[in-house]
Amino acid sequence: MTIKERVDAIVGVLDDKKAEEIEVFDLSDTDYIAKEVVIANSFGGKHTVALYEHLKKELKPKGEEFLGADESDDWVVVDLGDIIVHIMTPAYREHYSLEKFLSGLEPRES
Repeated sequence: MTIKERVDAIVGVLDDKKAEEIEVFDLSDTDYIAKEVVIANSFGGKHTVALYEHLKKELKPKGEEFLGADESDDWVVVDLGDIIVHIMTPAYREHYSLEKFLSGLEPRES
């Protein structure tokens, strides 16, 4: 699968399982650690972890390799190598403002 197809599959699972405010950031022209970042809101608590479990259940059979994750009820960060997924409660998302950080990354110099 291409990276676009992989991101589309991630977004599809998150959307199907009722994640909200899903955003995708293409960072392939920056020096960030991943080429794509997906951020989504959970309803909170157990929904955050449940969304992560759904990603594993749906994507591992398709060949997606989960390299690592850091989990709490408020925020799960999933490392898929060239894709990073953040599933957060709205309060955490607002507090950490990842969109602002990611949008401010400078393009890689040629």
